[in-house]
Amino acid sequence: MVKSSNPQWSSVQAARQLLQRHFAPTRLVPAPSLSTDTAHVYLKLESEMPTGSFKVRGALYALETELKRRPIAEAVASSTGNHGAAVSYAAKILGIAAKIFLPVGANSTKQARILELGAGIVEHGKDISDAAEAALEYSRRTGAFFLNDANNSDVPAGTATIATEILQQLPEAAAIWVPIGDTALIRGVACAARHLRQEVRIVGVQAERAPSYYLSWKRGVPVATATCDTIADGLATRTPIEENVIAIRELVDDIRLVNEAQILNAIAHLLMEEHIVAEPAAAATSAAWLADSGSENSGSIVLLVTGSNVAKSVLRQAVGAAGN
Repeated sequence: MVKSSNPQWSSVQAARQLLQRHFAPTRLVPAPSLSTDTAHVYLKLESEMPTGSFKVRGALYALETELKRRPIAEAVASSTGNHGAAVSYAAKILGIAAKIFLPVGANSTKQARILELGAGIVEHGKDISDAAEAALEYSRRTGAFFLNDANNSDVPAGTATIATEILQQLPEAAAIWVPIGDTALIRGVACAARHLRQEVRIVGVQAERAPSYYLSWKRGVPVATATCDTIADGLATRTPIEENVIAIRELVDDIRLVNEAQILNAIAHLLMEEHIVAEPAAAATSAAWLADSGSENSGSIVLLVTGSNVAKSVLRQAVGAAGN
């Protein structure tokens, strides 16, 4: 029988103790332009983390935890950018070499951040699945530690600390909306949120052009897609893992899909109305909320803004579209 990959509460507590030595809690700010008569919307600004993304929580906790188990000379990751930067950051802090495998033509803003942190970059394949295969092969050949956030058991405990902060900052939170890529984020957030406040609703958001986990969540089995070609590179997964499907079916109440135009509109809205810079994946929750906040949503609603590493060309496109 396949087990789910939700983190244990003891691991979440350990992650919080470790991470609070490195980072202060990220801000939770009201969003008047997104609020309604019945719903008070707040934005959790994970975009303010050191690498401009929430990913550093899982990477640092997982890498430091693995170091306690065994010596590591080099850490390897596959990424569309943010996880790669997070592993690079964690490796630099812990004095380990890092090599990041990216799809060919990955976000140049994210590539620059990885290089600034001192890691090597290898470009391989058309998407994250191809890059992951290359990273795994390299890890097997060299003995490097492959920190794969899609299936590493420690990463979700790191991401779970987001929910512990939210429910300390806003104990009455009625719902948390979370972007879904490889599911490490939503698995961690949902597990911690439900432990602390059983009645909180968890709403996931995926891109229409990368709906693998949405389809899997609905059907109850992994459903792969032929492509995951979306502007939201942080959501671009096409090969779901069975344990992760089981996990999100246990804890996620709803999953929404957003299209490319809605994502661009949300980027522009957050920038112009709330003065917040968000990359496409980070704007997905706002996109879904703007598309259908729904009369059934009331109380205090938290939308995760997961990263700020937006390419200049995408930012121009979003602002230009909003001006037309």
